Amino acid sequence: MTAVSTSIEQQRFDRLVNLPPSAKLVFRVLQHDQPLTSQDIAEKTLLPKRTVRDALNRLDDADLAEGHVDPQQPRTQLYTPLPVAESGG
Repeated sequence: MTAVSTSIEQQRFDRLVNLPPSAKLVFRVLQHDQPLTSQDIAEKTLLPKRTVRDALNRLDDADLAEGHVDPQQPRTQLYTPLPVAESGG
């Protein structure tokens, strides 16, 4: 891994730390089981769909996750996490 990618991953980790708990939970679920739709995330986290949408928007704005069109269901987004540093140090 290059120093530049490590630095980017560290910056992502720093942004993740400052997000609300719901966004952190959604990020962790995405890390464990990806790609997922917002419906899948809502079922796995037991969060309301609106909270999941807000968390996904926050993760996207912070460059921590991205959504892609599901090739099998073009009206559905599949979300994946982006790499972050393992720890804050």
